[in-house]
Amino acid sequence: MEIWHHPLEEAPTGGPFVVTLGNFDGVHAGHRQLLRAAAAQAHAAGLRAAVVTFDPHPTVVVAPERKPKLLMTLAQRLAAFEAEGMDLAWVIPFSRAFSELTPEAFLHQLRRVLAPTDLNVGRAFCFGRNRSGNVATLEAWGEAHECRVHTLALKAPDGGRLSSTRIREALERGEVDAAAELLGHPYTLTGVVVEGDRRGRHLGFPTANLAWEQEQLPAYGVYVTRSLCLHHGQPRLGLTNVGEKPTFEGSRLTVETHLPDFEGDLYGARLELRFLHRIRGEAKFASVDALRTQITQDVALGRAWWAAHQG
Repeated sequence: MEIWHHPLEEAPTGGPFVVTLGNFDGVHAGHRQLLRAAAAQAHAAGLRAAVVTFDPHPTVVVAPERKPKLLMTLAQRLAAFEAEGMDLAWVIPFSRAFSELTPEAFLHQLRRVLAPTDLNVGRAFCFGRNRSGNVATLEAWGEAHECRVHTLALKAPDGGRLSSTRIREALERGEVDAAAELLGHPYTLTGVVVEGDRRGRHLGFPTANLAWEQEQLPAYGVYVTRSLCLHHGQPRLGLTNVGEKPTFEGSRLTVETHLPDFEGDLYGARLELRFLHRIRGEAKFASVDALRTQITQDVALGRAWWAAHQG
């Protein structure tokens, strides 16, 4: 997949394309439907499919006090675009000047650069200065410029709204199974393993301490994770604790994963954690022995869940 990081006025011309537009935070199940529709249209017409997105997230620029905790890094978004069949990802740098463009000015540049034959957007898509452009704006523009506009109502499996906000709310409650249903895949943290305080090792349960890259974390607690380190074989069971370790009067947030039956040095390695199931919330224990007993139970519960659901 080709990747552009060009400002709107500096992008080369390269159309025609079948295009889909959006922020795509999380690249959830509805986003993937849009991307697949664009890829199918492009394939049928013998054209290339392009996704146009923005970085940083628009609210960082226009309303930083309302900035959401993002579900994905840009690298994750780009990987998801490629997996769904995009030929080009155009990441437009979002700036204050860009936010002041009228919908008409944005569409003029989009046509100059990509010459879209088809546009795919969610039914609630808004764009341009003060979010003044919407689907009706696109449809009128498309009719005038021989560009078909396709809209999709982004609905969750339960019939409710499907949005990145709803996914964040589920994660903040620790409902990682509900978040996975909305995303179409388990919520995932990535990062490098760094040295921690080694308390897990002293307890008999060594952990990999993740310097995570995403902004949104699940609620504090203990989770079953599908843990993958590219240099250490296949995905394996992980027991991941998100929290501040109150038993030790901790005040620093950590994401630490115990890998049962794993022996090896993970320092400096990249680790991917897919959150599958919540075992319990964070708790403060009366003693180190009580904590050790609870961790033993957590590992047993994690093994049983993994055996029942992951084979």
